[in-house]
Amino acid sequence: MNKEEIIHQIENQKKVPHLKFRLKTSTENFTNKLFHTLFDAEIPVEKNLEELEKDFETLVDLACWDLEKPCIKLWDNYVAKLPELLYKLNKDAEAIFTNDPASNSIEEVYLSYPGFFAVAIYRFAHEFHEAGFPLVPRMMTEYAHRLTGVDIHPGATIGTSFFIDHATGIVIGETAIIKNNVKIYQGVTLGALYVEKNLKNVKRHPTVENNVTIYANATILGGNTIVGKNSIIGGNVWITSSIPENSLVTHSPEIKIRQNYE
Repeated sequence: MNKEEIIHQIENQKKVPHLKFRLKTSTENFTNKLFHTLFDAEIPVEKNLEELEKDFETLVDLACWDLEKPCIKLWDNYVAKLPELLYKLNKDAEAIFTNDPASNSIEEVYLSYPGFFAVAIYRFAHEFHEAGFPLVPRMMTEYAHRLTGVDIHPGATIGTSFFIDHATGIVIGETAIIKNNVKIYQGVTLGALYVEKNLKNVKRHPTVENNVTIYANATILGGNTIVGKNSIIGGNVWITSSIPENSLVTHSPEIKIRQNYE
């Protein structure tokens, strides 16, 4: 097979439409700039919002393939929601600082907590997801996933004062609902009981009510599963049915003492 034939075969098999990898890079740059615009005290908001609008136009050109959906018109509505998003994120940061004894300052939370970064990018992406902007919100949260180990689908619904500690290994599915003042530790999964394509528009992931704490490596599955308010879910538990409010759910490991024989 000569070079021309190889090139021809490769081109014929590149059948995925609109697959432009610079969309990925552009999305990541946009995400970083948005984060810095809202939180960096040295960055002028007005100037950066103008730059972000131009960056958004690039994303629209690359991602908005349906000409019937005027994606470019989303920007003004999105900017109008930024003060509310910033308010929610400040409440998230306060929740981390208040609840984590290892936190020495609120600045430390913004600058070094992977859980806060993951939640911030989720909140940015969620608004685009709700507006129907294609692909970009998913790439935003996957960017945060790669950096933090936290996988939050942009379609999830998350209330205020959300606290993620340690972060690594957390999975929150598309139809999960998390209400206010919830604390989640590393390795927690809010997932589906099983996965089939025909469940796309079905609630597959659990609901977590107000003031719930979920400790490390707990797995909670199912769209009908509700964790009642004020409950504590211990580490390593496996839950596939609803938990009443004010519950304490624990996992009791079997401990065997090995006898040493001489």
